[in-house]
Amino acid sequence: MTHPIEPSVDLHLREQVVAGCRDMTRLGLTHGTSGNVSVRRNVSSFFISPTGIPYEALEADDVPLLTHTGHWFGRRQPSSEWRFHRDIYLARSDNIAIVHTHSRYATALACTGRGIPAFHYMVAVAGGNDIRCATYHTFGSQELSDAAVAALDGRRACLLANHGVVALGASLSAALRLAAEVENLAAQYCAALAIGGVNLLDDAQMQPVLEKFRTYGRECAVDSDLAFAGANPDDIQVKA
Repeated sequence: MTHPIEPSVDLHLREQVVAGCRDMTRLGLTHGTSGNVSVRRNVSSFFISPTGIPYEALEADDVPLLTHTGHWFGRRQPSSEWRFHRDIYLARSDNIAIVHTHSRYATALACTGRGIPAFHYMVAVAGGNDIRCATYHTFGSQELSDAAVAALDGRRACLLANHGVVALGASLSAALRLAAEVENLAAQYCAALAIGGVNLLDDAQMQPVLEKFRTYGRECAVDSDLAFAGANPDDIQVKA
């Protein structure tokens, strides 16, 4: 079954990939041509950054379309990491975009085989009480893809041993924000490790955090001590 999309929509998705690649560099999440970005097109295909092109020179027409069967279309070949993008889309219907970075501190942790434990409650932003580190496999291999999918089970981000970071999102901007947060957490954890005596939160302490993160940052978040009093702050009446 085919899933036609208007050319203007495809162009918009390609432009998102270009912008996402440049944002990775702007945010300090990668250097040179390392890392890659993809956005889901439909249930059977996605757009992914091409291999070996400096991001500042990247154009929308350089972004190839790749199907889940491994067939690609366009003027540039897909990133060598296309397998884990494909397999994550196949395994996870809850994400629209994937960002893979080689950010400094997260990659440093990954090069020691460490993930990021619950040293800070914000690890919950990735969906669980830790951010796992997938086992090492050669870049671009099916074995790496399988390890990444396993490390992402129940999570929206993971580290890749001796490699980098994978972050998922309901939008490309959300995936980039998560990748940036993982890098921030990694930097904090590295600093804590350098000091020594890191205090880890246990599962009982993390559980209420995970519950809060189900609605974190959303308008639907409930706080029993807050009461909406109107859209206009000039309506505030001070009681004696």
